Amino acid sequence: MAASAIRRGLLSTASKYHKLKCSQRLLSAIEYNSGLDLKRPQALCSACGLSSFQQTRFMSSRNRAEGKILEPVGVFEALKQHGKYETGQLFLHSIFGYRGIVLFPWHARLYDRDVSPAAADSKPDTAGHGSKEVKGKMHTYYQVLIDTRDCPHISQRSQTEAVTFLANHDDSRALYAIPGLDYVSHEDILPYNSTEQVPIQHELFERFLLFSPTKNPPFTARDTLRAWQEKNHPWLELSDVHRETTENIRVTVIPFYMGMREAQNSHVYWWRYCIRLENLSNEVVQLRERHWRIFSLSGTLETVRGRGVVGKEPVLSREQPAFQYSSHVSLQAPSGHMWGTFCFERTDGSHFDVRIPPFSLESNKYDKASPAGYPL
Repeated sequence: MAASAIRRGLLSTASKYHKLKCSQRLLSAIEYNSGLDLKRPQALCSACGLSSFQQTRFMSSRNRAEGKILEPVGVFEALKQHGKYETGQLFLHSIFGYRGIVLFPWHARLYDRDVSPAAADSKPDTAGHGSKEVKGKMHTYYQVLIDTRDCPHISQRSQTEAVTFLANHDDSRALYAIPGLDYVSHEDILPYNSTEQVPIQHELFERFLLFSPTKNPPFTARDTLRAWQEKNHPWLELSDVHRETTENIRVTVIPFYMGMREAQNSHVYWWRYCIRLENLSNEVVQLRERHWRIFSLSGTLETVRGRGVVGKEPVLSREQPAFQYSSHVSLQAPSGHMWGTFCFERTDGSHFDVRIPPFSLESNKYDKASPAGYPL
């Protein structure tokens, strides 16, 4: 069933939790063929440091094997208010509900047009999308593996997330992807622990991570993970995140430079970008149209209009407040800018535009080699 169905589950209060020892708090059980979702924790317990959740999961009988009800996966841990999660940390995604494990962190500059924090970094609005200067604040993201058992139930995304690369040959349009690889913001991590030696099902789990029962968390990076990270750093690196809210719809954009290829005696530069749409209100709205403006350093300005995004017109509601997708863009210049709007429709038939924060498309110094792929 859809991931959001869990929000309709039973609610567990902090007082009920404190009738048990904190160490015995059972993580909400999940069924491998059920949906996933969680409410984000609002406060930490002053006694034990653990979060008070309202997240007992609602289970679906759809496709349920006879006699199969619930399967526990672990025990929640305290959220990290300071510092970062380590390699091997198990977690649930607070928005999309899937199980995952942290591979390594990225430190990105978050340019939030809704606030102006005092920070050293800033970016002027080069795309003509307003006049205010946007301050950048350092923020932690994580490269993670998604449990493949949960991928079919992440309904609020256009596809199971994958990191795409340029192919290792001359076809400038050919891409390949590593499925089940995602980027997760620090505040979207709901950490838990498990006694299982292989708690996450993903083809790279045992190639990248080693079970080390004396460690906390009990999974450490293998040499293959460190080598893969080093070789593919240019195409994996997350450096800038852009965010803006219009009429309670928050748009977050993360661009990634993918590299350059030659095509018909010219250079073609490629980027991928990930966009998350979040409805911060209780109003039901539906995305109807997109309107992009793409400026290239070569002097061209392209306008792109179309229905929906990636073939979908997602509905954002209280039950399913978020939608995420990825796409690609190429330019015949080493840099450019993108900005635009999404047109949403309310239930009464009225429409409103939501701004897409302007973001730079910058190439970098890593154009010397193709991605190294991953171990098979």
